[in-house]
Amino acid sequence: MKCPSCKDVELVEVLTTKGVMVDICPQCNGVWLDKGEIFYFTSNSAYLESILQKALKDSVPSSRFDPRTGAQLSELFLPGWGLHIDYSPQSGGIWLDKGELEKLSGGKLDIKIDNSAYIEVTPPEAGEVSLAIKLPNLGLVSGVTLFALYAVLILFLIILSNIGLLPPVVALAIGLLFAGINFILAPFIMDWILRCFYRVKWIPYDHLPEHLRDFLIQECEKNKIRPPRVGIIPDGSPNAFTYGHTPNNARLVLTAGIMDLLQPQELNTVVAHELGHILHWDMLVMTVAHTVPLVLYYIYRSLIRMKTKGRDKSASLRLTLALISYLLYIISEYVVLWFSRIREYFADRYAGESTGSPDILAQALVKIGYGMAGREPDPQRKKKKRRPETEAIKPMGIFDPNCARALAITSYVPHSLGKEVDKENLKLAMRWDLWNPWALYYELQSTHPLIAKRLRALSNQAQAMGKTPYITFNYRKPESYWDEFLADVFISWVPFLGLVLGMAFWFLTANVFYFKAGIVLLGLFYLVKVSFSYRASFFPEINIVSLLKKVKVSNVRGVPCTLKGRIIGRGIPGLVWSEDLVLQDNSGIIFLDYRQPLAIWNFIFGLAQAGKFIGRDVVVTGWYRRAPVPFLEVKTLESNGEKITCYVYNVKVAVAWIMIVVGCLSFLF
Repeated sequence: MKCPSCKDVELVEVLTTKGVMVDICPQCNGVWLDKGEIFYFTSNSAYLESILQKALKDSVPSSRFDPRTGAQLSELFLPGWGLHIDYSPQSGGIWLDKGELEKLSGGKLDIKIDNSAYIEVTPPEAGEVSLAIKLPNLGLVSGVTLFALYAVLILFLIILSNIGLLPPVVALAIGLLFAGINFILAPFIMDWILRCFYRVKWIPYDHLPEHLRDFLIQECEKNKIRPPRVGIIPDGSPNAFTYGHTPNNARLVLTAGIMDLLQPQELNTVVAHELGHILHWDMLVMTVAHTVPLVLYYIYRSLIRMKTKGRDKSASLRLTLALISYLLYIISEYVVLWFSRIREYFADRYAGESTGSPDILAQALVKIGYGMAGREPDPQRKKKKRRPETEAIKPMGIFDPNCARALAITSYVPHSLGKEVDKENLKLAMRWDLWNPWALYYELQSTHPLIAKRLRALSNQAQAMGKTPYITFNYRKPESYWDEFLADVFISWVPFLGLVLGMAFWFLTANVFYFKAGIVLLGLFYLVKVSFSYRASFFPEINIVSLLKKVKVSNVRGVPCTLKGRIIGRGIPGLVWSEDLVLQDNSGIIFLDYRQPLAIWNFIFGLAQAGKFIGRDVVVTGWYRRAPVPFLEVKTLESNGEKITCYVYNVKVAVAWIMIVVGCLSFLF
């Protein structure tokens, strides 16, 4: 974007002390604020909104132009500060000249540029020799991980055997049974599922695109394995995955959507990624790894279901061992998820090495991210039908679907602005992924690494190979975001703190007074949590790109706002009862989370009402959140005189007050 004042100088993004990115001119030090961003810097948004609305009535044409849309700006007079500022009626953005920023900062706004926080790291030039970040030895990682998992499992089985709760033969049989079933039957079961529910068609190599056939045969001959059996699922959602017993009887499954979406070289890199899984024996290794949590969960369920007979003194011991088994199950699940994420990096690295194009794989991942979010990057591309049942196989594929949606939302630019994948907006997505601790929290529960980390690794590999990276994240984290994260976690759990304290004192003193006090504290602290998460005093009008710039946002820390735009589809394409919608304005797209206190209410809305809003212009108020997908939790939705209201906030407030009142009344009895 060009500076409205200097005309030919590019605006540069900088971070403010509020953790919001704004655009500044390095020459004149003027600042551009996108629609609604000014409300991030004031403690009285309603007052500022009223001042701006009054100023708009007396606006006059300006000699400057909107850096985003090119439209002429209007000049507004703010009497509270004695300032003349430039405002865009089209995009809602505001331009502040040098000096105006300082006056606003010293007055009723808190806008300060954190110059020391913005550090641009210059990436190596294309072709410059650099070393790729070294990955640990895959064989060593696999061996140590599997050894640790099975050492814990065997030790626990030995303990159960020694205390007589589980005979040694049964303990050994459990492990072998689970491992055998998983390894031997799983591929055949998957064959049956794909044939019956996904209408997969197994394609002879002669019928594959020439570039794909030649690439597969060449890679398999080079690695001395049998070419995998290739299946095509007739679905428009782009995905690819592999399964089987060994590299010599692997199946490679592609959707019609991914073959239609990607260019030949891009498709080859994705297939190379899947070949990486095959050559690394990921099918067998992950099956063996998954056996451990399965066995531990089976043991937990068996111990819990054991009936107590007479004076059974082992009941408390069984309960303790059941809890230990469940704890080990949870830990082993997270270890397996970590193991899966590590192997994704190795598959990406193999794809980059075998094709010589890690930058092309990064480009393909971005395209797939758009398709999995239910959108088409190319409006001229023939649309393929998507079926909601393909959601079930997406976790097996090349992308975590939730991360794909986050990527598509944050890097989208409407066709009206002339392009779709904006790499600067893509960096916005990477900022949240790489800086906000909540991203790490969500990654821990995923089979795939965060998109930003995969793109960063592929960029590093491209630089090491002397190629220009698809995207270079050249920003350094300006501060730690752990303070906000810990505050969010505390707010999430604080309601239970009151109850736990009350019950603890009740248990220690046998005085029921503390139990009643705990109920009151539970209600009070729950009200605090709701008030923090649902800040509802004012909902300023903001555009989507302004929301996406905010790093300090989470599922707990919501941003109240109002959005105007058009509904372009459902949250899950093709699902006729999907209650969630997708909103587009002139700056981007975002998911609308329609949420009611009862799930049946959501279902009825999705089935009977949601469809009629598609294609309509709407005004939506609610709370912007990210978990990890950016979305707006709907409070109200208005269109053509019709208003839909969600009552989750109201019910939560009511529940909090009911607990407080019930707790207080309990003191009377």
